[in-house]
Amino acid sequence: MLENKKAVIFDLDGTLVDSMWMWKQIDIDFLTKKGLPYPENLESEIEGMSFGETAEYFAKTFPLEETAEELQIIWNDMARENYEKKVPLKPRVKEFLIYLKEQKIKTGIATSNSRDLLEAVSKTHDLFSYIDVFLTSDEVKKGKPAPDVFLKVAEKLGTEPKECLVFEDIPNGILAAKRAGMEVCAVEDAYSMDLAANK
Repeated sequence: MLENKKAVIFDLDGTLVDSMWMWKQIDIDFLTKKGLPYPENLESEIEGMSFGETAEYFAKTFPLEETAEELQIIWNDMARENYEKKVPLKPRVKEFLIYLKEQKIKTGIATSNSRDLLEAVSKTHDLFSYIDVFLTSDEVKKGKPAPDVFLKVAEKLGTEPKECLVFEDIPNGILAAKRAGMEVCAVEDAYSMDLAANK
């Protein structure tokens, strides 16, 4: 799998860390507090969107007083404690990161999450010791399934797309990596499997 690969790029949620369970609950809690029902198709509608794109979607779709910028602050506050204290690494992640470092294979994270939460969970699990480049979809033009975030990470790592192996759990993330011209390894995650089954 790593033959002829100079870099490995990871998605964050559902791939490196076990956190996807939390986001649906945050959406439910937030909408319930506003007296709004949780739409059955919400997860598939926002799949792969950047943090900012998701906030814009909520601001346009639901009758909310908050701006997209204010929504991001609220969600960050709701999620931060979980990312600092309750979100674990997926099984065998640390061992694999150590192996990549030993093999001198470059590493990056390409996530749709916010920079704030990316840094919070990275600090908790010492990912800064193993990952070379950290990038969010808010820092490029378009979120997944556009290839932008993966291409930018590859550029920052100094590697060609064909030299990169991507680990992803959601269909739109897998599609984004394929569109970037990268080889993809799909990661099993209960949330992602449900999402794919409902497509």
